[in-house]
Amino acid sequence: MTPRAGPALLKMEKVRVSKLMSQQGLCSRREADSYIERGWVFVNGERVTELGTRIDPASKITLNKAAQASQLARVTILLHKPVGYVSAQAEPGYKPAVALINAESRFSGDRSRERFSTMHLRGLAPAGRLDIDSQGLLVLTQDGRIAKQLIGENSAIEKEYLVRVKGSLSKAGMALLHHGLSLDGEPLRPAQVVWQNQDQLRFVLRQGKKRQIRRMCELVGLEVVGLKRIRIGKVMLGDLPPGQWRYLRADETF
Repeated sequence: MTPRAGPALLKMEKVRVSKLMSQQGLCSRREADSYIERGWVFVNGERVTELGTRIDPASKITLNKAAQASQLARVTILLHKPVGYVSAQAEPGYKPAVALINAESRFSGDRSRERFSTMHLRGLAPAGRLDIDSQGLLVLTQDGRIAKQLIGENSAIEKEYLVRVKGSLSKAGMALLHHGLSLDGEPLRPAQVVWQNQDQLRFVLRQGKKRQIRRMCELVGLEVVGLKRIRIGKVMLGDLPPGQWRYLRADETF
């Protein structure tokens, strides 16, 4: 019988360059494939041009100046999504949030020096969802690194919401909102939940299951009548008006 490889041997198993680039936060896997095809990726100083190339996980990956310039040219937009718009693909009778992005709807208080271009709409995609009947901060980005940071499998970026509710909440129900509920057969990560006022709760989550807050509230006997996301990581919605947007500035990070 062939002996099984030990832990040390398994750790040295080679992985695809694109996968390692994504894991290291250099770019998304799709972007990595594009960079490799263009000859923009170097492993231990050697150019890699073949898709599917596998390397030692300890290898040093670098990008050339063209790839770095391409990343710098990508924009991230912060939108105050109103109720009635879907986050991603259009649905019958409803428009996608990206339809709100144009020169006229740019927030007058935007302090970014970026000049709006229709090129900024190319490949612009939401990094996370916000339900059609919810409003607040929605991030749309061309940058795969930011998308991975916000919605990647291991993302633990905080998202903060103000949630108006109907119904009564017991101490046991509040305890369950903090920790103990399950959705889709999986236990939820711990959440921070406090009363903001008589009929409004403040939620801070580190995950984003579909309609998570509404479903959590239903499980403890509450009905959500209004939901607004006011923060993602260190970026606040602030005074951005509904239906308007601004650029994520170079000095801002999630």
